[in-house]
Amino acid sequence: MPGISRPWQLAGLAALVLGLVAALLFSGAAGARAVSDPGALVRWGLPVSKALHNAALATVIGGLIFAVAILPRNLTGRQSKDKNAPEHPAFTRALAVAAAAGVVWTLSAVGVLVLSYSDIAGQAISGDPEFTKSLVYFMTDIETGRAWLTVVIIAAVVTTALFGVRSRGALALTLILSMVGLVPSALIGHSASSSDHEGAINSLGLHLVGVSAWVGGIIVLTLLSGVLASSSGAGGKTDITEPTFRRFSALAGFAFGLVFASGVINASIRLSSWNDLFASPYGQLILAKTAATLVLGGVGLMHRRWVIPLLGVKGAGLSARRVLWQLVLVELLIMGVTSGIAVALGRSAPPQPRSFAPDASPAFILSGYELPPELTPQRWLTEWRLDWLWVAVAAFGLVSYVLGILKVRRRGDSWSWFRSINWVIGLVVLTFVTSGPPSVYGRVLFSAHMVDHMALTMVAPIFLVLGAPVTLALRALTARRDSSRGPREWLLVFVHSKFSQLVTHPLFAAANFAGSIVLFYFSDAFDYAMRDHVGHELMNLHFALTGYIFVLTMIGTDPLPRRAQYPMRLLLLLATMGFHAFFGVSIMGGTGLLAADYFGNLGRTWGPSALLDQQTGGAVAWGIGEVPTLLVAIGVAVMWSRSDARESKRTDRAADRNNDADLTAYNDMFAQLAERDAKLAERNSKLEGR
Repeated sequence: MPGISRPWQLAGLAALVLGLVAALLFSGAAGARAVSDPGALVRWGLPVSKALHNAALATVIGGLIFAVAILPRNLTGRQSKDKNAPEHPAFTRALAVAAAAGVVWTLSAVGVLVLSYSDIAGQAISGDPEFTKSLVYFMTDIETGRAWLTVVIIAAVVTTALFGVRSRGALALTLILSMVGLVPSALIGHSASSSDHEGAINSLGLHLVGVSAWVGGIIVLTLLSGVLASSSGAGGKTDITEPTFRRFSALAGFAFGLVFASGVINASIRLSSWNDLFASPYGQLILAKTAATLVLGGVGLMHRRWVIPLLGVKGAGLSARRVLWQLVLVELLIMGVTSGIAVALGRSAPPQPRSFAPDASPAFILSGYELPPELTPQRWLTEWRLDWLWVAVAAFGLVSYVLGILKVRRRGDSWSWFRSINWVIGLVVLTFVTSGPPSVYGRVLFSAHMVDHMALTMVAPIFLVLGAPVTLALRALTARRDSSRGPREWLLVFVHSKFSQLVTHPLFAAANFAGSIVLFYFSDAFDYAMRDHVGHELMNLHFALTGYIFVLTMIGTDPLPRRAQYPMRLLLLLATMGFHAFFGVSIMGGTGLLAADYFGNLGRTWGPSALLDQQTGGAVAWGIGEVPTLLVAIGVAVMWSRSDARESKRTDRAADRNNDADLTAYNDMFAQLAERDAKLAERNSKLEGR
């Protein structure tokens, strides 16, 4: 069976080293420094360690993606809860590859940690106690050192899990943890020092996610080439080449779009002019990387359009497999060179390096951005700062929803236009509150922040829930017929999981919806969310999910493990309305400034004082919080009325079918009771006559 031999598998690593060395020599990033040169070992060892780190991390993520969502777990090819069922060799090898890569990831992360300190300090590596003491300080007190120490810990935990975990649920959690390992890399380096540092960090984070899934998938495919067609327990052959490539092709197409779009965005933030792109070594490396990405996209398109459809055609299958693996090898080599260029790019100085100016304003120091102009009614529509993470979420939600509708309609089924319109409105609101004026002014005005928060947790979720995305996904996604788990299977697993049962329980959802506001604003979490980019994004995620889950339990039509009766829903809504009113009034009457070190030191020269603005924010929380809740209550009442009407119609139809058998039985019961009472009365009267 055609595949990729071991020497050619190692060619990808050679291409990585070749691309790295060539790019470093071209940019001069590995050249000796005039001052504080750490030595050739550090200058060359650090980029090599980063290249190995990136490749190993991508392989871990790729191996886990294949085990969790692409490959069948059992050799029989059927879903089975038997933990002792024989594993498919491809599944076993994917996890073995991920575990081996995890060891390399951990060791290379340690190497990057030590070499990064030596590079920043301008000292050669030594065993001197002073060097060790400074290295410990670097790991515990310097942002870059803490970031790489975090990566080392995550890598070690993931690697340990890979040697002992076999449950797909646990593997899915391990995959999520391994992707968390991408976050520290996005938070340090060139992107963190950009003028739009949050936009650069988010675009780089999205870029790393796409690259890891794409590159890691190609590496794992290469190493699986000999076991995708394996002997089955029944003595036959089970060839999973076609479904494996078809599933990965869909993932690779998404990853390509994510990598290309995020790369363009990140480059536009890092470069200030077209001249920087064409005239500087940094820009020229970006052009080379972009060209390689486009070539890879073209090869992937050849996979999807021409080669994969031929795998099941009689007479063309063998030649198609040979071409398929040849194209995979070409992708591996190009990706190796591109990955080397990417590491060298990270070591090269951008044309316009940026850092804090000596006279930086308080607002820039605290938030990373200068103060926006004074807020006016017009600027509630015109001041934007795109949050690329949430823009990507909205774009993915829109594209996926449209594709789902098209698939459902091609099958001959219909989908409500009312749901579609609500979903689009919800995504527009989500984008507006995360990237528009509420987000921009929410960093400097508590009142604008409260508009942002309330819209995020109480306005956008109403429209998104009415869009019924889970119902659409279950109708559009195709069920897997082997022992693998696709998006539909994982969605069902999540819907019926213990975690889902907990967070969607009506009482828990209501308590979380109301109580988390108090816990957030009257603790250090609020100050952390305003100062730190990760904290800010986690705040947005928490309140968006909290509002979505609460509204879903009230008026949602998507499947849930448990739903409250309509009277209980109205009671919970009234309780949350009262709680929000109490929260808003407490803020309005408060005399202490929340996150005082932040809002009190922004240096804002326009608008009301920080305390007066905070009290206005309390009024906003009270006012905006009540209207959506009232609308949800009206929705619950309407659903209750319709439910009663449907029950009445069902009862009437049943009565028509059985000639009012239930009513007749009911009347007969009372007639029998009356007859029995009459007999008892007659007997008692006879006894009294005696």
